[in-house]
Amino acid sequence: MPNIKSQEKRDRQNIKRRTKNKLLKTRIKTDQKKLAEAVESKNIEEAEKNFNMLSKHLDKAVKKSAVHKNFSANKKSKAAKLVNSIKIS
Repeated sequence: MPNIKSQEKRDRQNIKRRTKNKLLKTRIKTDQKKLAEAVESKNIEEAEKNFNMLSKHLDKAVKKSAVHKNFSANKKSKAAKLVNSIKIS
């Protein structure tokens, strides 16, 4: 237990931030799984839709500082390669 009031407030803020960040990161992981399933079933429309949602959620997470911008760029790049792999073949 902190003895200082400001530290108590920081603890409360950190709990709120942690839950928000966890929600954003979980959403990203779920979107990646949905995209992988769509690619595996070779459903192009579903894959593109899931790719757009993944990109949107990654951008929001970067904006709110839940993830690093390079992390986001890396995930988007890999997802784009997945989507393009079923378009080509």
